[in-house]
Amino acid sequence: MSQAKTALVIGAGLGGLALAIRLQAAGINTTLLEKRDQPGGRAYVYRDQGFTFDAGPTVITDPTAIQALFTLAGKPMADYVELLPVSPFYRLCWEDGTYFDYGNDQDELERQIHALDAADVAGYRRFLAYSKAVLDEGYVKLGAVPFLSFRDMLQAGPQLARLQAWRSVYAMVARFVGNDRLRQALSFHALLVGGNPFATSSIYSLIHALERQWGVWFARGGTGALVQGLVKLFQDLGGTLELNADVAAFDVQAGRLSGARSHDGRYWQADAVASNADVVHTYAELLGAHPRGQQEGRRLKGKRFSNSLFVVHFGLNRPQPQLCHHTVCFGPRYQALIDEIFSGPGLAEDFSLYLHSPCATDPSLAPPGCSSHYVLAPVPHLGNAPVDWEMEGPRYRDRILAYLQRYYMPGLRESLVTCRTFSPLDFRDQLNAHVGSAFSLEPILTQSAWFRPHNRDAQLSNLYLVGAGTHPGAGVPGVIASAKATAGLMLEDLHR
Repeated sequence: MSQAKTALVIGAGLGGLALAIRLQAAGINTTLLEKRDQPGGRAYVYRDQGFTFDAGPTVITDPTAIQALFTLAGKPMADYVELLPVSPFYRLCWEDGTYFDYGNDQDELERQIHALDAADVAGYRRFLAYSKAVLDEGYVKLGAVPFLSFRDMLQAGPQLARLQAWRSVYAMVARFVGNDRLRQALSFHALLVGGNPFATSSIYSLIHALERQWGVWFARGGTGALVQGLVKLFQDLGGTLELNADVAAFDVQAGRLSGARSHDGRYWQADAVASNADVVHTYAELLGAHPRGQQEGRRLKGKRFSNSLFVVHFGLNRPQPQLCHHTVCFGPRYQALIDEIFSGPGLAEDFSLYLHSPCATDPSLAPPGCSSHYVLAPVPHLGNAPVDWEMEGPRYRDRILAYLQRYYMPGLRESLVTCRTFSPLDFRDQLNAHVGSAFSLEPILTQSAWFRPHNRDAQLSNLYLVGAGTHPGAGVPGVIASAKATAGLMLEDLHR
């Protein structure tokens, strides 16, 4: 009887976990190597004084993509993780006290739109229909299809042209609705996957229909509980997870990867290797001794990368019942601020924020009578704004907390129990993210689908990519879809 095939997955982010589960469920002996002391990648967890803080991501859409992993493994999802509905999906707020509760009730949405501008109700219905059409073509049909040849791109071309994929998300929204704040409310989603609403392909307006189709969810116990559920599923299937396994290099023999070596000298052999690490790090560092790694690393460094984030995690000694689970705090500027976030050359004086208040859905994330939060500000990556974050970080943190206290959380400073930050330097140093980008390559049309790094390397036939840097891109549904695309290729190759 032939020996079982083996696979290595580098990086236990959500994409790496989903891929490892798919491979292990198909009978491939899979080892998952994680650099840090716990799995999750960007979905890391901090605990302090009874508070639980998800590092992110905290917006879970398309639960069917997660459910599919458990179905594939023949296990009931309810035994591993519980997803709770979030309502409203988001509260969108402006500095003058105006707010818009964006949820899944069509009548309530239309009532709020009517209050902003009666003429935009019909426009919103048309936008929703457009968004649903893009969801069907761009996510349902193409999200988990690997684009390995330009021919694949040409086949998708007519649909992409019909959906006017060359337009930006904001330009497409503006064709349907006229009210400035409604345009912000319908275009900000691009920022959730590292895209500039004024430059990202209108294909990404599918996120609106995605949320309307399947809702917005949160794992009981936090995103970290979802990670733990996926780890348990992987291990129940017989998979191996190794933590504190910081891979230094891939070994290449006769044009194929033979294994991976860690900084502390451990070695893992495998028939196939998939990287959930940052794509530039994968090629420039892990494959840095090989001509393919050097060439592709150089090429990728010339691409446009998405913004970074500055994140403040904080715990308060009292609840915040006035807050919804997800709050988007729009600042005084929209397009001009976004331009500075994506091109620098420095840090803007104003900001727009995303405030996460999970105790609105799950009070267990803080001690009784307390509340846990994080707030993030999109900021330029280190290549666009070489900010000295060691110096600037504490000042920026204090400015953000003062802003929240002024507009959203009275008495915040007096209630503060614990506080920590995560800056672009941490994205670079802890997550190996090129220029500290929070979402890998910017999702413009010329860096999407076939133009994005492929799910299987074009030259090293048993090297695969999974996660935000490959097709289809960032976000929880995106990286889980990438795992499906990559697993399909790997299983086809391994079963030959």
